[in-house]
Amino acid sequence: NQTTEWADSATDDPKYGGLSPFGVEVVHEMNRIGMLVDLSHVSPDTMKAAIAASRAPVIFSHSSARGLVDHPRNVPDDVLRMLPTNGGVVMVNFVPEFISDAAYRWGAERNAEEARLKAFNRASKAAVEAGLKTWEAAHPRPVVTVSTVADHIEHIVKIAGYDHVGIGGDFDGITSTPQGLAGVGDYPALFAELIRRGWSDQNLAKLAGGNLL
Repeated sequence: NQTTEWADSATDDPKYGGLSPFGVEVVHEMNRIGMLVDLSHVSPDTMKAAIAASRAPVIFSHSSARGLVDHPRNVPDDVLRMLPTNGGVVMVNFVPEFISDAAYRWGAERNAEEARLKAFNRASKAAVEAGLKTWEAAHPRPVVTVSTVADHIEHIVKIAGYDHVGIGGDFDGITSTPQGLAGVGDYPALFAELIRRGWSDQNLAKLAGGNLL
């Protein structure tokens, strides 16, 4: 979440315009010892610099498509276009705020309300929590569905191809999920949606893990 001493984060002030010279050396050392270069959480400039530096395919272990939702944790189309040459894989994240513009805006508004409540209730966490519950009751979280996740998968396929997409649900790091995708046991619902959209068994197998392997 924060820029390091050698790489710019997607969600912090940049220092290097991507990777520092030492950051390039880090990528080369990762290649040498057989360590995956994971570019989720880094800035677009870092993505590009790392892909250019890497002699092995990179991964995005839990990121979605910025062409659909302009969230800083997502992967821009110009980076997706680099993946066929690199061989890398974007594993689509299920965080509602990453994959739905309505959910992204709702999350920002909720954060603003939480900050306001904290400013007026500095001595009472209970008051902040009660205020947030009241706000959420008046402003329900937008519904995000399996179809929304499938849209991000298909966008990545449209730009990069079927060989460069995977699943990175991020269930160990999120507090809400798309409707119908509460855990890995619900993955068949996502595959059923893609089958309805005409996906072949061969391409489903790539998505399910073949591309990552």
